[in-house]
Amino acid sequence: MSGSAGSATGPVDGPVTGLDELSVTGIECFAHHGVFEHEKRTGQTFVIDLVLGVDTRRAAASDDLRDTVDYGSLTAAVKAAVERDPVDLIETLATRIAGTCLLQDGVEWARVTVHKPDAPIDATFTDVTLTITRTRKDLT
Repeated sequence: MSGSAGSATGPVDGPVTGLDELSVTGIECFAHHGVFEHEKRTGQTFVIDLVLGVDTRRAAASDDLRDTVDYGSLTAAVKAAVERDPVDLIETLATRIAGTCLLQDGVEWARVTVHKPDAPIDATFTDVTLTITRTRKDLT
């Protein structure tokens, strides 16, 4: 990359802000999302990966869970968001998950990947994924 150190960019438009990345990957959920009736009826496994922009400096200094994102409760909230009300598209599901993450104190941006390994495709494949990135300003 050319230019000064200040020209680096992060996962969202604009300069790197000093935020750290917290990842929780491989969250398995069973839900009834999909365009086809049989997907909604029988359900399938979805796997969720999260990367969150957080400032961990205060937590590192205090060594106190109250000063950071509690990824245990966040994971439970994401799992509940996936497993409730069926939607047709993984785009809608990913947006719902990102909103859940951004409602957590301390999360400034969220990169969400939804894996749909059992998608109804008439071909041999490993996985279907969609990755979105949303920021707090996207909530308004």
